[in-house]
Amino acid sequence: MSATGMAAILGAAGDNAFANTLRHASARSTPKGGTLKLAVQTPAAAINPLLVADSGGLCMICQTGEFLTLDNPLTDTLQPMLATSWTPSKSGAVWTFKIRKGVKFHNGQPLTADDVVYTFQELANPKNASSALSVFTGVLSAGGVKKVDSHTVAFHLESPNGNFPYLVSSDNYGSIIVPKGTDYKTWGKTMVGTGAFMLHSYTTNQGASFTANPNYWGGKPHLDGTQFTFYASQQPQITALQGGTVDVLVQFTATGAQAILSHASQYNIINVKSSGHRELSMRCDQAPFNDPRVREAIALSLNRPQMVKALLLGYGTVGNDSPFASIFRSTNTSVPQRTQDLAKAKALLKAAGHSSGLSVQLDTEQYQEIPQLAQVIQQFASKIGVNIKLNVETQSNYYGKATFGNSDWLDGEMSLVDYGGRGVPNTFLESTLTSKGAWNAAHFKDPAYDKLVKQYVAAVDLSSQRKISGNIERLLLKETPLIIPYFLNFPTASTKKVGGMIPTSLSQIFLAGAYKS
Repeated sequence: MSATGMAAILGAAGDNAFANTLRHASARSTPKGGTLKLAVQTPAAAINPLLVADSGGLCMICQTGEFLTLDNPLTDTLQPMLATSWTPSKSGAVWTFKIRKGVKFHNGQPLTADDVVYTFQELANPKNASSALSVFTGVLSAGGVKKVDSHTVAFHLESPNGNFPYLVSSDNYGSIIVPKGTDYKTWGKTMVGTGAFMLHSYTTNQGASFTANPNYWGGKPHLDGTQFTFYASQQPQITALQGGTVDVLVQFTATGAQAILSHASQYNIINVKSSGHRELSMRCDQAPFNDPRVREAIALSLNRPQMVKALLLGYGTVGNDSPFASIFRSTNTSVPQRTQDLAKAKALLKAAGHSSGLSVQLDTEQYQEIPQLAQVIQQFASKIGVNIKLNVETQSNYYGKATFGNSDWLDGEMSLVDYGGRGVPNTFLESTLTSKGAWNAAHFKDPAYDKLVKQYVAAVDLSSQRKISGNIERLLLKETPLIIPYFLNFPTASTKKVGGMIPTSLSQIFLAGAYKS
């Protein structure tokens, strides 16, 4: 079945999936009242949906804001949220969305097509430098977002795209719908959205609290409110859950979480399998990584199964240096898996003129298991004569302004970053590796790759996508602009008294149907 056909059917399924989740949570047997306490990573910057890119910030904006569609990892389906249905044109170049009626923003303003048009025009406007441009560049321009009637919006794309409904979903994490005319620079002071909870207070570097929205379109939430405490690292969050200070630990990695995982029967653990991964980029435009043999040598130095076992305690799968995760239906599984080969790695370095070894710097962030992963990469590279100096920074320093020339993430000669999961690989393929990709930390420019990605995005049937993905996977193994050692599972843990949550691999957690007994 074509991608547009699958998406159309999902849209035609209408209101059922997400609304049913809310109705289930509204059952009489569901406990009501109380405040849910959650531990989350400290936001790296002011809360601004246009610019947000860090895990703590992503968690915050979805507490009050909602998306057109929800990529629900618990059901592995794309569900209606503020859109009730969506249909493509025959070519897949125009997508029409029906907007839910009877929805109000927290300020009492009704949700209409005007708000949706405003939101996506702001997100797609290059002058705003939004994080969403990593998804929309070459796909959707501000002028392509058009109002059809008061509750219908048409997206006229720059080229056919069979997976477009995912690009306006919770996967595109900054695309919560805001009221027309919103000043994004000050939005964080009020966080006005359509969600089940409304902002009560926000204290930088400390925490935030939210109260139930009595006028929520899905019915008043069961919780009276929620309270988030911000933490700079994972270990204190684990301690807080163990000690009863918090009820929920929002997304953690297995590294350092043995105290939780070894007593799993004492907690509710939601294990989200995902396409989320760690990405090691190497600057293809400057020495020594302008030589693909050097890049391949680093990749061949890694023992991936050992990394999954040691760093993730098995909560993940090995990667093959392309964004195609095993959970994607379009992944071509016939492409051979890259394995450790120290002898070949040394030979490649020698052929590239580095028989006496070389020294490079790796910039990365203080987040979950990433510092430990950087150390493991350093250790494996030393086996082939490569000395890696580590520069581990706070997320705010590492990301900087998240633009070229203003970010260690995008400017460093080696850069190790986290990517949350998506329902389709489009963002990973386009933003991180195409010649004009907003997140192309490898500074990789390959016309053959750009052409293949364009073909993949436009493909409307699964067999064509798999054929093209195989070509992309093989090209990336040959060129190795980046290394993806593994894909992660993202568990969220709570006490046994908590239920009804929908966590994602992007550090989002949706609490419209949550309860605490």
